[in-house]
Amino acid sequence: MASLCISSSRIVSLHHQKPFLSLKLRPRSSDLSGIGHGTSGVCFNPLRVSIDRQRTATVSTRVEKQRKRGSSVVCYAVPMSAHNLQWISAISCVGLMLARGTGIHKSFVVPLFALTAPSGIISWAKGEYGIWAAFLALLARLFFAFPGELELPFIALLLAIVAPHQVMSIRGKQEGALISLAISCFLAFQHFSRAGSLQKAFEQDSVVATLGIIGVTVVSILFLI
Repeated sequence: MASLCISSSRIVSLHHQKPFLSLKLRPRSSDLSGIGHGTSGVCFNPLRVSIDRQRTATVSTRVEKQRKRGSSVVCYAVPMSAHNLQWISAISCVGLMLARGTGIHKSFVVPLFALTAPSGIISWAKGEYGIWAAFLALLARLFFAFPGELELPFIALLLAIVAPHQVMSIRGKQEGALISLAISCFLAFQHFSRAGSLQKAFEQDSVVATLGIIGVTVVSILFLI
């Protein structure tokens, strides 16, 4: 019982001595360092904000410049190369050879084709496959009658095979461009003058020949530019 009284008195005395029970928690050095780092990350830094704004502005200007450059590349990719123009002229010449409803002298289309056709077609015609194709076509021509539309393509193939190097060397030069322009202008004059009017030139019967004339004329002009 005595021990119980002593313990109770101690408990009462502890309740009355408040100043001795006021505990003050002192922060540790590690806690202070952690708080310092946290507050430094949360603090507002105007210099850093200005640097970030400058970076975003430079990135946006770079993106706009790249977009402008991309659009400029697309705009300047529109003009056709000489190879594409040669293919357009070759297709137009073949269309003129096979077209009906025109009063032009189609024999002038053969040298025009030889001057403006792509180099791949000329090299094929002068190669082994072209010679065999001309040989077989000549044998068929001896025993069978060719349609009138196939006569000029066959003659164009023979002309490309037997043409000397001095004649074919003017291809792609100013002399060849002048000759092709003269031939195309002559064919255009014949076609539109014999058609009677511009409306009749674009009718169903002669629209293919009209498109072919326009194609070879425009390509011949572009070769000189």
